[in-house]
Amino acid sequence: MNKLLKGELESAFKDVLVNILEETRLTATAPKDAVLSILSFLKNKGYDHLALISCVDWIEEKEFELVYVLTSYSEKDRKEHIILKTRILRKKPEFKTVISVFKNAEPYERELHELFGINFEGNERLTPLFLERDYKIPPFRKDFDTREYVKETFDKIPFVEEEKE
Repeated sequence: MNKLLKGELESAFKDVLVNILEETRLTATAPKDAVLSILSFLKNKGYDHLALISCVDWIEEKEFELVYVLTSYSEKDRKEHIILKTRILRKKPEFKTVISVFKNAEPYERELHELFGINFEGNERLTPLFLERDYKIPPFRKDFDTREYVKETFDKIPFVEEEKE
């Protein structure tokens, strides 16, 4: 199945790089403007479950890599995982939402907005999921200074003196 899908993807989409990693795992790397179309194509092929959206911070290349992982719910015997990757600029990280294809993308996009600072255009609900504070730099970026954050945040808390007996 993967060889057939690889051929279909490469013939249907320009500039897509497809690799078969294992019998049950295929990766595709695509330009950002093709992602929505590729996700729709894959959903129509039976990969109807968006299992995850993740992000890799390639700080030296000044890019983020968005990673979409798809599987199939409708075809229980299908065990393949499709991993679709694209890169966006780190300086002004923006990407179109994929909620129109996969409704369950919303919390993943909210998480990546909160932790990496990526703005998903069209997602009306980019509200915090986890964090209670504002950060100068989103905390999952590689240039987030954990030590500086701890010093600024926790050094201001006064110590409680132990009771003397």
